[in-house]
Amino acid sequence: MPVALRWSESDRDLIKRHLPDAVVIIPLGATEQHGPHLPTSTDTLIADTIAGGAADSAAGRAARPLIVAPAVCLGASDHHLPYGGTLSLSPETLLALICDLLRSIAAQGGRRVVLLNGHGGNTGVCHAAAAAGATRFGVSVAHMDYWRLAGTGGEPPVPGHAGEFETSMVLAVRPDLVGPREPRHETPHLPAVEGADLHSAEVWRGIDGYTDRPDLARNEDGKRRLADLIGRTADRLAELAGAL
Repeated sequence: MPVALRWSESDRDLIKRHLPDAVVIIPLGATEQHGPHLPTSTDTLIADTIAGGAADSAAGRAARPLIVAPAVCLGASDHHLPYGGTLSLSPETLLALICDLLRSIAAQGGRRVVLLNGHGGNTGVCHAAAAAGATRFGVSVAHMDYWRLAGTGGEPPVPGHAGEFETSMVLAVRPDLVGPREPRHETPHLPAVEGADLHSAEVWRGIDGYTDRPDLARNEDGKRRLADLIGRTADRLAELAGAL
């Protein structure tokens, strides 16, 4: 019977027994400023919550055991350093860190890994690490950015940064960590060109380091969004368990 395990809560014999056949899910987050109202752990908190919930949901129909690794709580966040409250790895260091985790898993007989990313600054590094891990260590690696699974019809910017979307989900998981939110009467303008990702320190300064309207976030919307994301991620994990 397929199972869902937490690596950090399992002893070595349990991991050794399941690892060769398992899919290991590594949640990847960050420790960075999320405006004046959200905790610096926001990306890690959301990624870890989705990974654990999705693994539990998928376990009954996945073809393999699912093992949720401890969340990586540091990411590539240099663009947030000017605001304070940020601990950042360089992209090169983050790449080496993920590759070392893949190497460790492979050395113990693991052969399948899903990188479940919760921070936009990690996306390119995750893609590179997945390719490197497959080449260097013979591990099959899938990479998912959780927000790409979200339905966007009528929603605020997904994921934005410390805006309505993320704020609603932290309200659903840890409302005690959400501070006061000053109303914004206008949504900050973010330049966009279709088909291109834009990176600009000037843009971040212009919006005070957070996007859209966190003052509109509601607990019930966060619960709905989390449930949807957990369900969609669980579907992908069940599919990947048969494909990896």
